[in-house]
Amino acid sequence: MNKFLFFTTACILWLCACQESPSRKKVQPYDTRDLSITRANASNDVFLDSNKIEQFITQQKLNDTIANSLRSFYNTRNLQFAWFTSKGLTEEAMAFRNLYDYNKDSGTTRKKLDGRLDRIMADDSVAPAAHDDNTIKTELLLTWRFINYIHSMYADDAARHKALLQLVPVKKRPVDAYATTMLNNQENASENYKALQQELKKYLSIAEKGGWQTISAGKKSYRHGTSDPVIIAVKKRLQATGLLSGTDTTAQFDDALQTAVKTAQTAFGQTADGTITPALINALNVPVNTRIQQLLLNMERMRWMPARPSGKLILVNIPEFRMHVLEGGHKAFDMDIVVGKEGHSTVLFSGQLNQVVFSPYWNIPPNIVRNEILPSVKKNKHYLEENNMEVVKEKSDEDEGLPAIRQLPGEKNSLGKVKFLFPNSFNIYFHDTPEKSLFKKDKRAYSHGCIRLAEPVKLAQFVLQDMPEWTPEAINTAMNSGKEKTVMVKKPIPVLIYYYTAWVDDNGLLHFRDDIYNHDTPLAQRLFM
Repeated sequence: MNKFLFFTTACILWLCACQESPSRKKVQPYDTRDLSITRANASNDVFLDSNKIEQFITQQKLNDTIANSLRSFYNTRNLQFAWFTSKGLTEEAMAFRNLYDYNKDSGTTRKKLDGRLDRIMADDSVAPAAHDDNTIKTELLLTWRFINYIHSMYADDAARHKALLQLVPVKKRPVDAYATTMLNNQENASENYKALQQELKKYLSIAEKGGWQTISAGKKSYRHGTSDPVIIAVKKRLQATGLLSGTDTTAQFDDALQTAVKTAQTAFGQTADGTITPALINALNVPVNTRIQQLLLNMERMRWMPARPSGKLILVNIPEFRMHVLEGGHKAFDMDIVVGKEGHSTVLFSGQLNQVVFSPYWNIPPNIVRNEILPSVKKNKHYLEENNMEVVKEKSDEDEGLPAIRQLPGEKNSLGKVKFLFPNSFNIYFHDTPEKSLFKKDKRAYSHGCIRLAEPVKLAQFVLQDMPEWTPEAINTAMNSGKEKTVMVKKPIPVLIYYYTAWVDDNGLLHFRDDIYNHDTPLAQRLFM
């Protein structure tokens, strides 16, 4: 079914959440159209009809303040869409939904964006039609929600106006011009953003000096104690970005180089064994200008990141394959994870972890039943029994053409011995896994979309630590009981799932990761000339 058929019903729900509008003593005039923006330099490739905006203002009975903010928003974009392109929803649409859902200080009614919109964000199989009335209405409703959010977050008229018009990309620019803007941005910049600003300065300086030379090493690896001309090139490359101090350029693989190599491997998400591998050489050979763009893209993403709360928080960075657990603003622990593989991309969103389920059943999603389970049953009639599965219904509620199948608790259960729920429209959650060998890999995109945990017991103890009855012994018993048990968390914990391919860690080390879901490329196409 075309996903845009849902919009008519969704719009009714949207209006309930958009009724609260900020009151203003003085109505600000609206900006005129920026005609310097053309289809050639615009960040977007689809445009609105101004009459549609006026019709929307009339239909929704927007007050003058909101109406003029809406006009300004689209006039400074020369009527570009903000939240849709011809290929689907923009990354900013996902980022804003994340920010809006997470923020508890919004002046608008605390209602999540419509669940159907969440499903659209997770389904890019059908591109929106710019002329479709439902698409246009959803675009404008998102902007209305955005305006309400900005008005609630900024008290100063000038800061509010600037945020409203600059947060969503408008016009493609040369990389150096965009870099200058990002370096000069000091407003509401997070510590993570400021750290990338410093790295951006360093990399721009390297680029001005001509960058670095490509290292020609073939497929050979180099270990401590060896001597080879390649070692000279590696030393120079590591010195260029400060990973190796000093000026030594001998061909000897010494202790200092081994330490620097381990640091570089950590920075690129590789096993830090101190060996110069082809994978490390490939990462070092990425041109400096490509790295500069990567820094800029992630600085753009960081502008949408909500402020961290003072209590507990669970952060998941998908390209890093890591979970970061915070308490009181400080790191409690980190954990390796497995994320969705290509075609089952774990989505970006926020939620509240409010349930722990011990010895869980796995209610197998219809698409897995259709594409994996039933073909296996056709080849082996004992497949269900051998994998501790059972048919619950001959026809599932979600898909009447398929049986509802679940996997019983136990050693073979794909969810392992515990799962952690933070209700969302994507049916994404954290869970244990019997496939522990996956955590030995550097790149861990293997799941169907949910997030597998390397140390589920540690997370269970953290989540339930303010519930005295859940001692380590009680948790262990529940995980191995073979009987499903759901525990409601006393105080739900915020969860943020995000997508950074470049960032600076708590130790000041700059990290780069592969763009595993190809999010960097379309964003770069919309930002840079």
